[in-house]
Amino acid sequence: MKIAIYSYKLDDKYLSFIELLFQKLIEKNVNVLVHDVFYKGLSNHLTLDETIQQFSDYEDLSGVDYLFSIGGDGTLLKTITYVRDSGIPILGINTGRLGFLTSIATEEVDNAIEAVLSKDFDLDTRTLLSLETENNLFGDINYALNEITLQKTDTSSMITIQVYLNNEFLNSYWADGLIISTPTGSTAYSLSCNGPIILPGSGNIIINPIAPHNLNVRPVVVPDDAELTLKIGGRTENFLVALDSRSLSVPLSSELRVKKANHQINLVRLKNYDFLNTLRTKLIWGFDKRNY
Repeated sequence: MKIAIYSYKLDDKYLSFIELLFQKLIEKNVNVLVHDVFYKGLSNHLTLDETIQQFSDYEDLSGVDYLFSIGGDGTLLKTITYVRDSGIPILGINTGRLGFLTSIATEEVDNAIEAVLSKDFDLDTRTLLSLETENNLFGDINYALNEITLQKTDTSSMITIQVYLNNEFLNSYWADGLIISTPTGSTAYSLSCNGPIILPGSGNIIINPIAPHNLNVRPVVVPDDAELTLKIGGRTENFLVALDSRSLSVPLSSELRVKKANHQINLVRLKNYDFLNTLRTKLIWGFDKRNY
């Protein structure tokens, strides 16, 4: 079995955990690949086993069975740019703050390794959104797991975003921006802008304005087989487009098309995983003495 490990940056307090994780995987005769930037950072503090290999790009993951993402949800979002449409299942080990996507706590890693090796787990399949532009601005990585966001470039005037749903006019949003979210992203940026929480697999897309100037404008939930066309107006020459954490400044004249991507992302879930329990825990629901 071949397992790739991705992380961006970890506190030194996790070094012993990483060392133990590598040791356990190698003892199980797993071929371990580590992202090259992470590998270089670790090599300054740890003596890494000589059998550990490095990867730097999508092509290096050929033949990989699983990818372990170590960090927070932001770290896992970065892994989708490596996995792409390969279908490689991602297991998220949470060393971050909230952890909606990275559901495995560090103390559960032993059980997680055994579950992966014995294939005793569930696959949680998540929808992606793709972005199409005339100049293919984001290249081959033109998709997002959480959301596609349009925002103004400065703190002055708002922008106007005309939204068409399957070529039928929906609304003109006078706002600081617009969030187009998957169900996965409904607990991320969209939630902080008063968007609804949608369960994974519900087959919907959320259209949620950021600080709209019209008080009667509210988030809209549409089927995920719809195609959205976006036309932007404003007093500046550019606006920002973000796919999860990746952003570009885009000319105001650009027309954007958003729809469900052709591929999905697979997340490894242990058998005891419960999304509703995750909601209650992460959002601190039910902390009322009448519930106990």
